[in-house]
Amino acid sequence: MTASTHTVTNQVPPLVGYDVFSGDRALAEGLERHASPEVLDEARAELAALGLAAGSARVQEWGTQANENSPKLRTHDRYGNRIDEVDFHPAWHQLLDGAVSAGLTDAWGRPDGHLRRAAGFYVWTQGEAGHGCPLSMTHAAVPALRTDPELAAEWEPRLTSHRYEPGLRPAAGKAGALFGMGMTEKQGGSDVRANTTAARPLDADGEYLLTGHKWFCSAPMCDGFLVLAQAPAGLTCFLVPRVLPDGTRNVFLIQRLKDKLGNRSNASSEVEFDGTWARRVGEEGRGVRTIIEMVAATRVDCVVGSAALMRQSVAQAVHHAAYRRAFGGELIDKPLMRNVLADLALESEAATTLALRLAAAQDAVQSTGSEAERAFLRLAVPTAKYWVTKRCTPVAAEALECLGGNGYVEESGMPRLLRESPLNSIWEGSGNVQALDVLRALQREPEALNAFLQEVGKARGADHRLDGAIKDLLTELADLNGIEARARRLVERMALVLQGSLLVRWAPPAVADAFCASRLGGDWGTAFGTLPHSLDLGSVVTRARAVG
Repeated sequence: MTASTHTVTNQVPPLVGYDVFSGDRALAEGLERHASPEVLDEARAELAALGLAAGSARVQEWGTQANENSPKLRTHDRYGNRIDEVDFHPAWHQLLDGAVSAGLTDAWGRPDGHLRRAAGFYVWTQGEAGHGCPLSMTHAAVPALRTDPELAAEWEPRLTSHRYEPGLRPAAGKAGALFGMGMTEKQGGSDVRANTTAARPLDADGEYLLTGHKWFCSAPMCDGFLVLAQAPAGLTCFLVPRVLPDGTRNVFLIQRLKDKLGNRSNASSEVEFDGTWARRVGEEGRGVRTIIEMVAATRVDCVVGSAALMRQSVAQAVHHAAYRRAFGGELIDKPLMRNVLADLALESEAATTLALRLAAAQDAVQSTGSEAERAFLRLAVPTAKYWVTKRCTPVAAEALECLGGNGYVEESGMPRLLRESPLNSIWEGSGNVQALDVLRALQREPEALNAFLQEVGKARGADHRLDGAIKDLLTELADLNGIEARARRLVERMALVLQGSLLVRWAPPAVADAFCASRLGGDWGTAFGTLPHSLDLGSVVTRARAVG
């Protein structure tokens, strides 16, 4: 017999059994906007199927299991032999299998590949974010490998395969492979030119032995890694396979796994090289140039991943408010809660719209060699990486608060989103690195600024607040006094102007109006939920609700 005090009322049903893709209007509309007509139907069907899987109870449970059962390092077997293996919960492999099967490492060889992959990465990340790390690095390794046609011919088919094959064995016998990367060292951090790992040439052309360490080497059970080391001619890029062609294990000594704030399903490690066999990628002394496109691709993934985390945070908050009753009605109908939700929704849609624009530009460069889009990406990528990843943590924290005490409990899933939220701001260069990269492009590549201004100028005249923000930005760009100390301020303004331009052109009027009034017009407080009360906030919130 159940005691009367145990009757459960006014609790919100879980957000489960829905289509993560089709229920996201900003995402679905973005695909329609950028995709070529001949691939749109196919892409939409693929993403709807992936969206249903990502929103299912099964995938949500995999995400929980993979994070509650962190990877375990085994340095030796029972007999004392060095094996350097990391054991993952089966849920990790199920998530990776679903992702690889959906083509989330396959962008470089199919029509609109970057757009379709970015949309899929965005959808699947909402089920679990940690396994996105090897997916991103595998995807991003392709342009670096293409600097060596022989290596590209050998490895690219495996990296873009739709087959997930875990386990350490020769890559030649596997239908699919994953890649990691190792650049950061103890003494250098983002200053990779300070790396001390040494590369000694062997007699065979392009072969070396590496000696040194990597302070962060993520996903150490991948089949191969791109790393930077000092060769005789300077910093050089190398491919380090985990298993050599003859079946023996390469020297890849995993010292420990990092105990991280979040991203707990993924193994991040410290690795020692001691006579580790490697193959040179690109020219000696040109390591940064060789790997730079890989860095750019992973930075785009940081934007996409943060946009996905924001979207899931907002979807959960709006869902909760739609079902939770308080003070005589549903929370979603309360003016102040509606203001908070609308404010969060604006941040999410602006991030999503910008992320898809970057992916579409990548496709244009890939398919047509567009120099205008290449120049646009040169500024837009570090600008977006700086701003979108910075906004992820406050969005996740505020969305968690929308659930009240329920949001602070692990079972809600909100704490995992919050712990994951700072990662992309740190990975592939933290905020200062991105801001300084923007300054570098402004000073050395005038065509990049021209392309950026042409992009934002496409919305000129449509909203007076956007026009004013563009004018102010031009004034800031013309003043080089104390530019490094002002870099964050400048990049923030660039990001907001770019987002405003995209939303004015493509978002519903209620969304564009609210964004321009608050982010560009100055009619905004210092916390979420401080939008002007006269805006059409109900339309913004309704658009953000996960349906489908």
